[in-house]
Amino acid sequence: MIQKTPVLPVAVSCGEPAGIGPELIEAAWQAVGQDVPFFWIGDPAHLPGFVPHAVLDDPRDALQACATGLPILPMPFNGPRVAGQAQPRHAQGVIASIESGVDLVMHGLASALCTLPIHKQALAEGANFRFPGHTEFLAHLAGADEVVMMLASEQLRVVPATIHIAISEVPEALTEALLEKRIRITATALKEQFGIATPRIAVAGLNPHAGEGGRMGHEDATLISPVVDRLRAEGLHLSGPLPADTMFHARARANYDVAICMYHDQALIPIKTLDFDRGVNVTLGLPFIRTSPDHGTAFDIAGKGLANPTSTVEALKLAHHLAQNGSNEA
Repeated sequence: MIQKTPVLPVAVSCGEPAGIGPELIEAAWQAVGQDVPFFWIGDPAHLPGFVPHAVLDDPRDALQACATGLPILPMPFNGPRVAGQAQPRHAQGVIASIESGVDLVMHGLASALCTLPIHKQALAEGANFRFPGHTEFLAHLAGADEVVMMLASEQLRVVPATIHIAISEVPEALTEALLEKRIRITATALKEQFGIATPRIAVAGLNPHAGEGGRMGHEDATLISPVVDRLRAEGLHLSGPLPADTMFHARARANYDVAICMYHDQALIPIKTLDFDRGVNVTLGLPFIRTSPDHGTAFDIAGKGLANPTSTVEALKLAHHLAQNGSNEA
């Protein structure tokens, strides 16, 4: 008989203390703490205190502690939280929380990492943080050469080939090598983390009507099609380039497991329209599972009891689910 890998808790980095993260994690424990074992890495003094807390010495104790309170791996910060007002003096603590989460998951003491939103300006001012964002920092800590951003919900998964650049820069940034890497990393992650044996990948065109035979741009025929044809010949289940305006209705979505899109809004508009509150950010290409709620720090509503925990709950559930996919089967 093959033994199942023991269930491990999900590590949750605290994110920006002045944002809605402290409220979200308490609400998430209320919602799924009995079903999804996790622990939060941060300063207990920054939490609202609306739910009981269980301070841990060992993160593995979170499995039992979840039943009685929000499990916390304590990490003292430099000063109290002021809701809505980021303080650079907290930057080192925020970074240390992320580093701790990565270290724990890579050493087998946590099943996955879920990161709460950070505020990059405060990190830059308080700790000379030079990374564009969470994803690049995680790739650095993990020694990953290439990572991919996926947005996932029950209705749709999307991967933007290019992300935070101007539309005018997309054609130049979009190369065969880049697109091929995005597709390969996505296909591998769908097999290894999502448990999809033969991922069906739909590739969007760049131009209206996927270029319409060159009448609306040449990139679809000269750049995207060769990559799709080459990878399809290797055995990947690919379709495209497809007109993006007909890819996201229900009947079309039934034909693929993920959509590879050419730029940020082409990917994010459909998923946020279909499932705004339940979208989860998943980083593919890391040597561990990483999820995050698909929103920012929301300083404008921090401390007001208005934060919606749905995306955080979904991020925790997905992290736990993906970790179970990677465990040994009975």
